[in-house]
Amino acid sequence: MSLYLQPTPIATDSGDTEGQLVFANGFLVAVLVRLSEDHGDDVGKWFLEAGFGRVDDPGEPKFAELDDAQEWIQRRLEKG
Repeated sequence: MSLYLQPTPIATDSGDTEGQLVFANGFLVAVLVRLSEDHGDDVGKWFLEAGFGRVDDPGEPKFAELDDAQEWIQRRLEKG
């Protein structure tokens, strides 16, 4: 299974507007948002704004790099 990312601005009501829609097999599985300076030490990290199905995670995970987020999403999808 391969992931496809589509950059898109996200209306979050904060400075966090840089986003990526994540698709797997044509289905939207996640929305990632890059954290702004509003988040102190977490600035630049990627945040799981929304996950669908097996990618849903109430723990609000953050990732240092976009590649880390993709690997995490891939693992979650392969679990099923």
